[in-house]
Formats: sequence, structure tokens, C-alpha cells
Amino acid sequence: MSSPALLHRLGARIWEWLARHREHFRPRADDPVEALKPVGELAMAAAVLLREGVAGSQQDATARSLLEFAWKDLLDAGDVLERVQRQAPLTSACMEVYVHFHERGYGHPGLEETLRVLRPLRGCSAAEAVPHRKLGIVLAERRLGLSTAGDLDDALRATLLGRFPEPWTVDCHVAYAITHTVFYVTDWGAHPDRVPREIADYLDLWLPVWIDECLERRQWDLLGELLATDACLPRPALDSASWGPLAAAQAPGGALPATGDMPTGDAGEVFELVYHPTLVAAFATTLATSRALTALVTAP
Repeated sequence: MSSPALLHRLGARIWEWLARHREHFRPRADDPVEALKPVGELAMAAAVLLREGVAGSQQDATARSLLEFAWKDLLDAGDVLERVQRQAPLTSACMEVYVHFHERGYGHPGLEETLRVLRPLRGCSAAEAVPHRKLGIVLAERRLGLSTAGDLDDALRATLLGRFPEPWTVDCHVAYAITHTVFYVTDWGAHPDRVPREIADYLDLWLPVWIDECLERRQWDLLGELLATDACLPRPALDSASWGPLAAAQAPGGALPATGDMPTGDAGEVFELVYHPTLVAAFATTLATSRALTALVTAP
């Protein structure tokens, strides 16, 4: 099992890096929908850390500060989300970002009313999306109490993971689809019991194989996704042999590269390359710490 001390060190350095680079998460005007993605990922990681309650006081304070900064400064207390939603009526991005704030007590009645009007539209229900994205949309609608939410079981069965792809066909794109299917169905690790037993058994068998391949290829972003997926399962392995190399790949400043070694150059360009693997590692360390501590407390 992974060491809580190792996970804590890895996570603490990540949150310090996120705090120092928070201005880089500010949405750009050139593509307002796509620019919401980093903010949503930051909000998710912070919300999960606060939900799990396993971080030290400094990490906890940093996550609260970043969530508040993202809501008030980056999203103008939700006005940015409502404005983008009105500009792009069929997008689900604003709703999926908002749900992380909403569940931590933030609210924007105008956006919620806009979503109640727009989500029942034929265009929203027919908007083209790959199956795991449709699953994420269904769950976001459910979490916000929207009556338009589709059937969860049907959405899960329609995903690649729900069809149990042959393990040798799982490349990076398929792996990301698999990991996000698990993230969505468990509400980002809050409900491991929602993973059907057949899917959990499939992942228990093949996750170690895919993780070993990531280690061999030094694919740190995908490794973080797979380790987070493991921590979302009813019986997580939390293998320390996988966490050690991820910690070793972390730069002294706290960030993690997507693959190989840390990139160098312009600070903004480097941020674009490393923010995602760094946030993924933050999410993964939080869940793994929570599950490891639970295992220690419940051990006979």
C-alpha cells in the first residue's frame, strides 16, 4: 500500500505550485468555452480535497483560497459562466464547471435558471458527444437536480468501459475515456460503490498492466489518471511501487510533466504543458490518501 507520508509530500508541493500559479488559470477570451476547462479542473481538485478532509491545515487553507479565488476572481462570482452559457446555449461546460462550486456552497441563481431553460432543449439532448462525455453530462444534471437528466445505467452501458474493451486495444485515448467514466460514475471518487462489480473486476485485473506500461513510457499524466481511477474503486490497490516513480518525476517547484522530463521555457507556455498532469496528481493523491487512511483505521 502507498505511504500516506509520500502522498502528503507529493500533494503538499502540488498545492504550493497551484497557489503560486493561480493567475495562469484565468480564462482567455479567444475561446471562452475551452478556456473554462482549466478552471473547472482546478475547482474539482480543490472541492475533492475539501470533501475528503484528509489534508493538512495548510493544504486545506490553500484549497479553500483557490476555490474562492476561482469563483470570485476568475469567474466573477459565476457571471462568467452565465454569460458563456448564453453565448453557447448547447454547451454543457458551464454546467460541469458550476457543479463543483455548487456542491461547496456557492450559488448563482441566474445560471441555474438559464440551465433550467436550456437543458430541456432538443439541441442539448441531441448534442453530439462521445459516450463517456454523455455520462458526465447526465451526472452533472443529476447533481444540480435538473429534471432533464437521462438514465444513468443506460449512459454507463453505452461507454467503452461499459462494453469491456479488449485490454490490448487500450491506448492513451481509450484509457482516458475509461478513467473519466469511473470519475463520473463515482462522482469523482465520492461513491466507489457505484462501480458495478463486473467493471470493478475488469479494472482490478487490467489497471496494473496499464499502469506498468505508463511507468515504462514515463507517461505521468496518464499514470496519474490511472492511479486516481484505482483510488475510486471499491478495492483500491494503492500500490506504492507506482506512486514512487510519480513522486520522483515531480519537479522541485511542485509541478509534474505530462511525459518524460519537465519542459523549460516561457512560464506561460510551461504552465499550459504541466497544469493538467499536476492537477491530476493533486486529485489522485487526495483520493489515495483518503483511502489509505481509511484502510489503516479499519484494519483489524
